[in-house]
Amino acid sequence: MQKEKTGMMKYRFLHFVLLCLLPLMGWGQNFNDMVAGMSELSLPLVNVEVEIDSVNDNLYLPGTITIIEYKDNTVQQNSYDCEVKYRGKTALLFTKKSFNVKLIDEEGEQLDANLLGLRTDNTWILDAMAVDKMRMRNRVCFDIWNEFSHTMWDTKYGNRNGTVGTMVEVFINGEYNGIYCLSDKINRKLLNLRKAMVEDDGTVTVKGLLYKGVAWSALTSYEENDDPNSVTWDAFELQHPDDYPSIQTWQPLINLMDFNAESELEYFAAHYNEWYFEDNLIDYWVFLIALGLTDMPYKNTFLSTPDINFDHRFMLTPWDLDACLGRAWNGNQLSDFLSVYRLDNLAPFKKLRANNINGFNIKLAQRWQQLIENQLSPTNLESHIDSIAQRFVESGAWQREYERWKNTNSKVGRNLDTEVQYVTNWYINNLAYANELIEIWDPYSHITINTVTSIYNYILGIDTTFYDYLDINQDGTINASDVTDVYNILLEQ
Repeated sequence: MQKEKTGMMKYRFLHFVLLCLLPLMGWGQNFNDMVAGMSELSLPLVNVEVEIDSVNDNLYLPGTITIIEYKDNTVQQNSYDCEVKYRGKTALLFTKKSFNVKLIDEEGEQLDANLLGLRTDNTWILDAMAVDKMRMRNRVCFDIWNEFSHTMWDTKYGNRNGTVGTMVEVFINGEYNGIYCLSDKINRKLLNLRKAMVEDDGTVTVKGLLYKGVAWSALTSYEENDDPNSVTWDAFELQHPDDYPSIQTWQPLINLMDFNAESELEYFAAHYNEWYFEDNLIDYWVFLIALGLTDMPYKNTFLSTPDINFDHRFMLTPWDLDACLGRAWNGNQLSDFLSVYRLDNLAPFKKLRANNINGFNIKLAQRWQQLIENQLSPTNLESHIDSIAQRFVESGAWQREYERWKNTNSKVGRNLDTEVQYVTNWYINNLAYANELIEIWDPYSHITINTVTSIYNYILGIDTTFYDYLDINQDGTINASDVTDVYNILLEQ
């Protein structure tokens, strides 16, 4: 802990010094000058050569991408032919644009490459993070998610259920464009989803499926007249197999929505584990509430299954995590904390949590407590933030970012520490607020011998307030059977 505090003080002192020197220093360096001055403190540098005035969000344009990193005391360079387009929807409203990049070979075919040790793939993201005054929310949240959430089936990437990425400084045709996060994508390869099988006669058998939520959805209803032969349907976009949009590819999602909407409670309780992975649902719920992710679900959420012919359970994977940690989708500060009940009107939580099916609330509360004491603890969050902030400052990247975008709508603040302090304070307070509500869902955490007295006081009418934590067996009533359960739990302890 002392080492962490020392590192944080060092970065804040350096930040202060650099802010004082900022007016005297020329931050608008070109790509070649920056490469010549690289050291062990430098962020990797990326130069994208493309007809930038023609770049749009519809069609990929040809270009090249050069990636420079300072490694093993040397400057190492790799260049690739590529195709480039803008990415995002809200992100397009900002002057600092994000990019999708596809690597290609000399024949124009896709080329897989391992960029900066992240993983081998041909599709990459250069995330501008323009809405985020801290320029790291998405990366920090994904890094923490990866620490505790994993795919429900084996993959080649350690069962990773989120992106990985690293901070870089980007140049467009040699001119400085600011801090970006180079990251991989949620796709078929990462999640190990099986390819569709195409017979000689052209018959297609769909196997693995990947849907991306692109609009708000309760996952319970849809428009009957939506075109199933489109890559978009209802609030979702078909990510895999995107070359075979049909009723065959959309029917599994329709079936899931019908199950959520039409199942009677008893049937739902008996069969929901055939449609979802309960551990994944719980981790997703805790993640959203703890970090204050406001722009989901099921917008910015992937639903996937490795092979629909053998298993129709869907796994949830979050996406685009900028709207979190005290700020909304447009970058504005949140006026309050995220309600722990915000998912209650959405499937499958609408039935699971409201009815505490199979002790679902207890499982939520226990997982919540486990995670906020470990991976979702304020200490771990601060460690992730401080690590990136220190690199921003020590490399000089933050000062260059500020000079590049200070007079635009790309929401950069001169003092990085101001936003860091806001985020850490908001997070501590959000956890405390939510914890008061969530901890009472776990009756075991409150049980002492005095619990018996409280139950008898309720039964005898001395105190008729219905305290949820006294309903030990969670059957909706407080009676003598709860006393028996208390004694059994105490004996086990």
